[in-house]
Amino acid sequence: MTANLPEPTQTSPVVTQATTGTRVRNFLIVLVAIVLTVSVFLGLKTETGSGLLSTMAEEAVPLEVALGNDKPTLVEFYANWCTSCQTMAPDVAELKEQYGDRVNFVMLNVDNSKWLPEVLSYRVDGIPHFVFLGQDGSAIAQSIGEQPRSVMEANLVALASGDSLPYAQASGQTSAFSASVKAAPVSGSDPRSHGSQVVN
Repeated sequence: MTANLPEPTQTSPVVTQATTGTRVRNFLIVLVAIVLTVSVFLGLKTETGSGLLSTMAEEAVPLEVALGNDKPTLVEFYANWCTSCQTMAPDVAELKEQYGDRVNFVMLNVDNSKWLPEVLSYRVDGIPHFVFLGQDGSAIAQSIGEQPRSVMEANLVALASGDSLPYAQASGQTSAFSASVKAAPVSGSDPRSHGSQVVN
């Protein structure tokens, strides 16, 4: 009966080392794949700057409410594609948490034509563009571009207490923006068109 059994084979140390090396390599590949999968999963769950802006806009006080509730207001003109707006979003969200009971936080997306009258009224030509409104809804100050948190916080503290804003006309890095409005053609017979006749 023992004649049908194959003889035991001897494995050489070279084959054993090659098999061990292959197993280690495969184990490392599997480990890297798991780490990448977990990081992609967690990365997708992390809110992006534009996602945070959208969330903040949904939770913001509507402009009509802010103008009628006798609280001072911070109006932010923004766009989801604006990198400066995205950079400032976490700080503005934290400031809203801290001062939201004393100051209205309003967010107006410049890509929404609904806000064109406000864009033109406040002369928004770069974003982010912040307008500080008093309790009566009148504009007190403006701040344009990326602002340090300390500057924004100092302005909000002053706004909430009714004091003059320490950084009233601050300007920082902006994203270019131009309203999609063109001036109406002016006829030569209009008495208000005298300035259009000047040629440089």
